[in-house]
Amino acid sequence: MPRSSPFAISLSSAEEAELRVRAAKYTLPYFKIQRAKMILYLAEGPPNDQIAARLDTRREVVSVWRKRYSADRLAGLEEHARPGRPRTFPPDLVVPVKALACKLPAKGRRKNNFTDWVR
Repeated sequence: MPRSSPFAISLSSAEEAELRVRAAKYTLPYFKIQRAKMILYLAEGPPNDQIAARLDTRREVVSVWRKRYSADRLAGLEEHARPGRPRTFPPDLVVPVKALACKLPAKGRRKNNFTDWVR
């Protein structure tokens, strides 16, 4: 017997329009598009199992997003803080350091036998 959720989803016209825009965008991260599609399907009424099969994910994932959307609406689809130790270095410091590390060495500064071997 299929399970029924106590968290029914009904969308206002503004919410549906916003979710349709998110679901159709190619520039959003994949997980945000999936969440928008999931909520649109949930509003149509099929059970979590069918939606999970449509989106190639697990039923538990659909259940989590149904509950979060039911509680917080569109804000519930955003990322929450994750457990664990915070990052040591902020991303605005990490990016330039990685860019500097990935640069090729300038020619003529010093002789490096390894670079001569690689070429």
